[in-house]
Amino acid sequence: MRALVQRVTDADVTVNGEVTGKIGKGMVALIGISKKDTRKELEYIAKKLAGLRIFDDENGVMNKSIKDINGEILAVSQFTLMGDTSEGNRPSWFNAANADDAVVLYRELIDIIKNEYNIPVQEGVFQAEMLVRINNDGPVTVIIDSEDKLTKKLLREYEENADL
Repeated sequence: MRALVQRVTDADVTVNGEVTGKIGKGMVALIGISKKDTRKELEYIAKKLAGLRIFDDENGVMNKSIKDINGEILAVSQFTLMGDTSEGNRPSWFNAANADDAVVLYRELIDIIKNEYNIPVQEGVFQAEMLVRINNDGPVTVIIDSEDKLTKKLLREYEENADL
């Protein structure tokens, strides 16, 4: 699972001329779900979104989380984040979850953020053609990838067990 996160002064998403989600200060989280994602990846991404310190403190240092500033999240499903561009110029969507599986995981992610972290979440519309307006503050943009945690864990285990 991947989340492309942007710190914003405000943002909204429009579908067919109607605003479906609108936030003030907070973050936009574009969410991509892969075929192999499970509840474990959802929990990891939700925890990272809730705790990510990308908001300035009184000294202008990025030291505060979305919860610290009482901010909001605008969540937008975006399967294109799972695109593989390693070969050729046309992205492959092979790793993206199919829509039926992805919508269940996406809904569960939103529920975790709202219910376990008590963060207000506005949304786009799953699988719709959306117009997303983002006023990126900074600009600050961060990518959270659940595979990064697994890769680091495997590297640590390898280093601990290798005959160096």
